Amino acid sequence: MVTDYFQARISRDIWDSKYRYRERGEIRDVTIEDSWRRIAHALSVAEKTDSEQWLHKFYGVLRGFRFLPGGRIQAGAGTGHRVTLFNCFVMGEIEDSLDGIFDALKEGALTMQQGGGIGYDFSTLRPRGDIAQSVGMIASGPVSFMQIWDSMCSTILSTGARRGAMMATLRCDHPDIEEFVSAKRDPAQLRHFNLSVLVSDDFVRAARSDEPWPLVFPVRRGEEATGAETVERLWSGAGAPQPCRVYRRISARELWNKIMRATYDYAEPGVIFIDRVNRMNNLWYRERISATNPCGEIPLPPYGACDLGSINLTKFITGAFTDRSKLDLHAIGDTAEVATRMLDNVADISHFPLQKQEHTERSERRIGLGFTGLADALIMLDIPYGSAQSLTLAGEVMRTICHRAYRASIELAREKGPFPWFEPDRYLDGPFIRTLPEDIREGIRRHGIRNSHLTAIAPTGTISLLANNVSSGLEPVYALEYSRRLREADGSMTAHAVVDYAYNLFRERYGNVPLPPAFITAERIAPNAHLDMQAALQPYVDNAISKTINVPAEYGFEQFRSLYDYAYDKGLKGCTTFRPNPVTGAVLVEKEEDSPAIHCCSLEREAD
Repeated sequence: MVTDYFQARISRDIWDSKYRYRERGEIRDVTIEDSWRRIAHALSVAEKTDSEQWLHKFYGVLRGFRFLPGGRIQAGAGTGHRVTLFNCFVMGEIEDSLDGIFDALKEGALTMQQGGGIGYDFSTLRPRGDIAQSVGMIASGPVSFMQIWDSMCSTILSTGARRGAMMATLRCDHPDIEEFVSAKRDPAQLRHFNLSVLVSDDFVRAARSDEPWPLVFPVRRGEEATGAETVERLWSGAGAPQPCRVYRRISARELWNKIMRATYDYAEPGVIFIDRVNRMNNLWYRERISATNPCGEIPLPPYGACDLGSINLTKFITGAFTDRSKLDLHAIGDTAEVATRMLDNVADISHFPLQKQEHTERSERRIGLGFTGLADALIMLDIPYGSAQSLTLAGEVMRTICHRAYRASIELAREKGPFPWFEPDRYLDGPFIRTLPEDIREGIRRHGIRNSHLTAIAPTGTISLLANNVSSGLEPVYALEYSRRLREADGSMTAHAVVDYAYNLFRERYGNVPLPPAFITAERIAPNAHLDMQAALQPYVDNAISKTINVPAEYGFEQFRSLYDYAYDKGLKGCTTFRPNPVTGAVLVEKEEDSPAIHCCSLEREAD
């Protein structure tokens, strides 16, 4: 008997256009089950013993969309194509020279050509108007060079590559920070970039105290700063503090207000609390992070990679919509153990666009296991999103995934060895590792651990649509029904009627009866409740969380600005908001083919 796993045409079309394996035009994946077998077999090849047993286990968690590996894994594993199985990368430091800039551009192009999204920290480029004494030229600044990357992305896409995604970050003390903050006021500019400001703890304190804020840039070797004021800063790409010339001082509070006003008016830039990211980094002892993947859930070192997968929580519920409904945490934990091994194997079978990426990933073996379908699962359990009960349950789910993944990684280290950059005493001294249960810490002490990082919550926009439109990641349901345009395999655009998974299931079972109170969509959830949900999960996420705080158009600016203070005080690593506005529109508005690229806060954020 053939099982039809697709409940909607759009889900089948996404599989057919993005993840179905074809070779020279010939269909190899006749059914979605063939795709799952292909992926399971490819990942089981990395097993030196019991590969047949692991093939069956891998297929078991893939079947029925219980576990959703990242889109590149689903599209590339087992195809024989020389493509990367990693969704995204952070690229290397951009050297402040014309040769260095175009070398970095080339590396980005090669990575995007193989299907990887990219993130860059542009803070290493000297500010606009600065004179490079060695060649006597006037610098045009990081924002001008970002335009070249944007054009490169458009060119790569025109060759038939999948939709590109890029993240650009800039330090809050870079002299061009104000230009960076306002760069996307014009919707035609930097249309392939998401932007985020690297906000330090010192800057938050200065903004709250309304202090002067120095904008600085390192004094380069051979270039004198005679007569100029200098301060010490640990700059991007540097291993130790270095002298930086003070270009000018501005009001920290005014700069913070400019950042807030920009994201209020056109939804960018986002904010990354970069000191907290580095403080909580499990590899704090050997790397300093200054960029993330395009959606922000994986802060990465230079040439680091995203190895992502999400457990579909809707598949672990029994008795949905009844007073007997229950979420099976034990089964979620079992799935997390198998998924950890699967993602670890990705590092061994994947191709890499650059050798430096291969070296970094196989030295840290960083993975990002999370979940999707949270909002639909809550609806099926009759728990309103944002309620105290929802926060408690979500925390229990993520704690289960985190702890079972860490235990699985310890077992993998016993079997295959720890990741090469593992240093027991220093790793165990990391702030996140110190929060883990003692049995996990003792296991790490005795056997090591296979993966430097294990958990992340990704946006999962496309793979959640593949799984019959379960709600994305930890996001609330955006709408119960809406229209969505999808680019087909031949490049044409087709409109699809899209129905939320839980809503469709409820209607199939009960017909056109009034909906239970738990059917809450994003516009009915207070912005602070979004942040509360993110905060409930953060203690169990060693990478980061991709979360959009939906804000109504009529929300006041002062209220809006307070959300970022709230996020900082709740211990979050970053904050991204979306308020409907004339520049970027609304999340669910259909877009014409010549409209600006999908915004970072839309349903299609991740590059899969």
